[in-house]
Amino acid sequence: DIGVTGVQTCALPISQHPGPVRTVDAVDLDRYVGEWLEVSRFPNNFQRACVGDVRATYSKRSDGRVDVVNRCRTADGRITKAQGIARIVYAGTSAKLKVRFAPAFLSFLPFVWGDYWIVGLADDYSWAVVGSPSRAYLWILARTPALDTGRYAAALSAARANHFDVS
Repeated sequence: DIGVTGVQTCALPISQHPGPVRTVDAVDLDRYVGEWLEVSRFPNNFQRACVGDVRATYSKRSDGRVDVVNRCRTADGRITKAQGIARIVYAGTSAKLKVRFAPAFLSFLPFVWGDYWIVGLADDYSWAVVGSPSRAYLWILARTPALDTGRYAAALSAARANHFDVS
């Protein structure tokens, strides 16, 4: 099993241009919200202090946006927390979102919004693959602390289908 007891990182993204990243056809936000645990990710600057127990909690808001709370354990055992907000880019699928962790007064600046594209999703919403259109970011998330090898392989397959280099 691959789990959140330690952080497993995937390889860095490939630099080739294999075509655009494709999201899943549709996401039911009512089923998607809740707690997700990070199983693996591409290394990134904003999570460099996270060594384990990485989790994200999503909550729908009355205005149609989503509250985001990310938590992780650092090397010294502390739990860090980042609060943000997500907005749906295209309501037809709800698979493309923009996420902001910067203060609200900076929300008019496009660069404070990061891409959060759901590129893989289990039928039962037990795992999800989230990436960016640049292929610079990738996360495999699960509802449980570990994924069995079959489910992890399915998540990796969803990433590979979008030409993320998970070798």
